[in-house]
Amino acid sequence: MQDVTVVLFDDGLASTAVLPMEIFHTAGALWAQLHGRPPAPRFRVRTASLTGAPVRTPYGALITPEVRLDQVERTDIVIVPTSGLDLDVKLLENSAILPWLRRHHASGAYVAGVCMGAAYLAEAGLLDGRIGTTHWALGEAFAARYPKVRWRPDQFVTEDGRLLCSGGVMAAMDVSLYLVEKLCGHEIAVQTAKALLMSMPRTHQSGYAVLPLSAPHDDADVRDVEAYVQGAFHQDLSVEDMAARAGLGERTFVRRFKAATGQRPGAYLQAVRIEAAKMLLEREARSIQAVSSAVGYDDVAFFRQLFKRATGMTPAEYRQRFGALHVRSGPFARAEPPEGVAVLADERPLDHEVARLGV
Repeated sequence: MQDVTVVLFDDGLASTAVLPMEIFHTAGALWAQLHGRPPAPRFRVRTASLTGAPVRTPYGALITPEVRLDQVERTDIVIVPTSGLDLDVKLLENSAILPWLRRHHASGAYVAGVCMGAAYLAEAGLLDGRIGTTHWALGEAFAARYPKVRWRPDQFVTEDGRLLCSGGVMAAMDVSLYLVEKLCGHEIAVQTAKALLMSMPRTHQSGYAVLPLSAPHDDADVRDVEAYVQGAFHQDLSVEDMAARAGLGERTFVRRFKAATGQRPGAYLQAVRIEAAKMLLEREARSIQAVSSAVGYDDVAFFRQLFKRATGMTPAEYRQRFGALHVRSGPFARAEPPEGVAVLADERPLDHEVARLGV
């Protein structure tokens, strides 16, 4: 049996600590109990705060740890949760954890930072030269603060040298199940996920991001082209068209566009189209073919390929996760919804279910 230590911080979101506690606690146990078999837990889970005192969440709930951090002599896994948005204050307030993390990682422990908890791994120098992730909205700030880390904010979970990071609060679930699968095998991980009615670990958070298409810049000609592309992305635009709009030669335009936006014009156009497609999939019930055509791609197979590369999901999977429910009522309501639309069926009294279609 392996030991898991979940660190607790004041002002942290409780779910980033509690979800790992529950997942590791139930691994190997809950599934067996639900099937009338003796539990065979795979992990011992304990909680620790810096002082051993209870910690308070932003919404007033208190969580009482089992031990003080320096009482943990050895552990196989360390989970570092969030600790509040004021990172400068929190890193100073909780600085005692940094040498503790270095010591346990050097002793062979897996160390996982959940969402903003990844900052503690970076602050300790553990992520220097390694891959990490965090919440997509913090990617640029973390990259500026910790330039030696190879940040991948498109990923939900990263692992590099027994150092794991997860992007977003609910990615506490992803990184925990990832470790269950890694250390106990696929079957135990699947059983744990099924027992808790969770999905297996996700890989990409790109589909959740609402990122600016380019960073702010001062090139007025390029800004004009960006506005033009955002209004005419559904048309058959070429780099030549964009250069003409800017009144520049094609090579000069490409160079200036990339210098200003960080992207080549063609990549920028694709990004605009994917963002438009995401909006249509979230709000409308038109078919995937119709969405593809509406954003400028007549080849739906090519559109699906681009969309999955950008978001980590097929268009149908994206619609399932983020689209509106298609309500179907009564015994005669048999029309099938478009591909990927979730159906709330109400065909018999007191019999409601959500059927996911078009995966």
